[in-house]
Amino acid sequence: MNAPMDSVSPRGGIVRGARRPPGWVAPGPTPPSPSEATDLWPGPDEDLCWLAGNWRILQRLDGHRFSLDDLLTAHFASEATAVAPARVLDLGCGIGSVLLFVAWRHAGARCVGVEAQQVSAALARRSIAWNGAAQRVCVAEGDFRDPRILAGQAPFDLITGTPPYFPIGTGVESDGIQRGPCRFEHRGGVEAYCAAAARVLAPGAPLVLCEAFAQRHRVSGAAAASGLVIELGRDVVPRAGKQPLFTLFRLRQAAHALPSVSEPPLVVRDAAGRRTEEFVAVRAAMGMPP
Repeated sequence: MNAPMDSVSPRGGIVRGARRPPGWVAPGPTPPSPSEATDLWPGPDEDLCWLAGNWRILQRLDGHRFSLDDLLTAHFASEATAVAPARVLDLGCGIGSVLLFVAWRHAGARCVGVEAQQVSAALARRSIAWNGAAQRVCVAEGDFRDPRILAGQAPFDLITGTPPYFPIGTGVESDGIQRGPCRFEHRGGVEAYCAAAARVLAPGAPLVLCEAFAQRHRVSGAAAASGLVIELGRDVVPRAGKQPLFTLFRLRQAAHALPSVSEPPLVVRDAAGRRTEEFVAVRAAMGMPP
């Protein structure tokens, strides 16, 4: 692995070096670099990190950052349709992690994110522009529980969501920027995600969610209340021998759902701490180096 070389952007933020093994070539197109005068470069409290292929994502150093659940939700969603989706929606898109991963994987899709936190929506929009995807990827700022936020939108062929993992009052919230609402249900949990998705799902289209392992029992009730059925569930284990961290779900309208099944857990690292072959394959499918 080549040692990454970070640098300072024209606006004083950090540009992360690429950690890529010798000979590895990033799949997909290379976006044009913005001019030094643009605000697309990271500012003093931000960094610009590699995401999928040559696409990158802007993040606050002291805020919410993309993580394993974003990567695996995006991959699970990208495998959920037999035909490449034409229209994709990511509910509560945050800084755009899942939205960007899916947009990179499905280069012909028009993708919409909805995000209530202004700082997160602004970062997502800048990342979209950095990657040259603004003509087909956008973010609507607002609460997705309000039907007006998606009024006039055609139904979506794929919807994704990564609900906050903790109900209000079940833990101590960080007062750091973005972090409280990203982890605690300030604007509803999985029930709100299912209800919002059900209003705009195309007939037979999948909804892909992740939920904390300890909260996974809520998904079946949330689905039923919105006329959805769980088709597939898969636990994600961070390391062999450990308890699952979260569960990935694929849901569909009851009239179109396949018989429900559970797949064996996806194990990220083996007992020795090495990435498993399956996880390496997931990373490759999403444009990340082995």
